[in-house]
Amino acid sequence: MGGSVIRAALGDAILTSLWVFSAPSMRVFTAIIASFLGVQARSLIGRFITTILATTLVLIFGLIGKLLGGASFNPSTTVSLYAAGLNPGTSLISMAVRFPAQAAGGVGGAKAILQVMPRKYEHFVRGPSLKVDVNTGAIAEGLLTFSLCFGLLWVMLRGPKNLILQIWLLKVATVGLVIVGSGYTGPSMNPANAFGWAYVNNWHNSWELFFVYWIGPLIGAFFAARIFMVLFPPPETKEKKA
Repeated sequence: MGGSVIRAALGDAILTSLWVFSAPSMRVFTAIIASFLGVQARSLIGRFITTILATTLVLIFGLIGKLLGGASFNPSTTVSLYAAGLNPGTSLISMAVRFPAQAAGGVGGAKAILQVMPRKYEHFVRGPSLKVDVNTGAIAEGLLTFSLCFGLLWVMLRGPKNLILQIWLLKVATVGLVIVGSGYTGPSMNPANAFGWAYVNNWHNSWELFFVYWIGPLIGAFFAARIFMVLFPPPETKEKKA
């Protein structure tokens, strides 16, 4: 068990570093494509471009995650799938090992993208930032992550069967949540991502980071799963009569 947990943690660290490194490229390419089309990046068309880019990126990372043995880059979704009983290979012990690995991966990814991003696009490379008081921020990040994870479960279990359409719907919801949360916490909805950017900005050891970007999202992710399973219980399996 110990060896498998360590392998999973290493996979998580690699995948998270790649995600935090790659995610800012969506803003950059959205701006480039929107400029080419003669529209604003924050317009409806610009948001649609972002969802297409995000869908493509998530599809690629899904393949990489499988190659890494089922790696994950977001502690929030890991908690939600665990609480919903959809991730039997995960335990409290494995999460206690994997989450620090994901956070370390976030640091590596944030440091790396800062080194290679062209100066003209540096304003796209920034992490989440708290724009309200700590309590409001924790509630906002918790509710946003609740919505993200609830949407994830709905798409997985009740949504369309087409994988590309599933991911696109989830990215549409994510873009909407980012717009709503931009005036509160950034937002992040991913503690490992938040930690990576907090580290490079030297506030990774603060209570604000732990409370707003770890406790809030993980609580939101847990309750999203529990409430979803109450509202949409799995069908009962009927035993065949001999």
